[in-house]
Amino acid sequence: MGRWQGGASERLRDAALGLFLTQGYDGTTVAEIAAAAGLTERTFFRHFADKREVLFVDQDEFERVFLSALPDDTGEPMAMIVGVLDGAATLFPEERRPWSRARRSVIAANVALQERELLKMSSLAVALTRALTARGVDAASAALAAEAGVTVFRTSFALWVAEGERRTFKEIQNAVLARLQALLVQ
Repeated sequence: MGRWQGGASERLRDAALGLFLTQGYDGTTVAEIAAAAGLTERTFFRHFADKREVLFVDQDEFERVFLSALPDDTGEPMAMIVGVLDGAATLFPEERRPWSRARRSVIAANVALQERELLKMSSLAVALTRALTARGVDAASAALAAEAGVTVFRTSFALWVAEGERRTFKEIQNAVLARLQALLVQ
């Protein structure tokens, strides 16, 4: 069963994504994922709480990257969020795009996974709001800036994973941010 081979988590993620794409999320079992990765179900559950978490395993790291990019000094809330977005763009190098496209496809085909993705974004907005208020930004401005930042991120990500898209994540994110700023001055 390949018990001592390294990279079990990555193998399980890749096997799960492949099966979700071919059989559908609901049509895939943990046993099938483990077998496709050459591992046991027990090994699967050492790495993931359930099959949904294969697609959402990096939530803590995801939020950490955003929060660690938040400037320590207090400034204009949206300027601080731009710094956050610049830091978060590092999560999406070109080599991650194919996996992200496939993941997005699986999520788009399943309402429960869409809800989980929205919860992930909502949690990020809450974490950013708290971090901004901790830096002295008033609650309303912090919430607006955080939600705007999450909206820019979500829109950028959707464009980045679109078929045929070739721009870098940062290029797309900068264009989306500029579009939002233009809309606000109209």
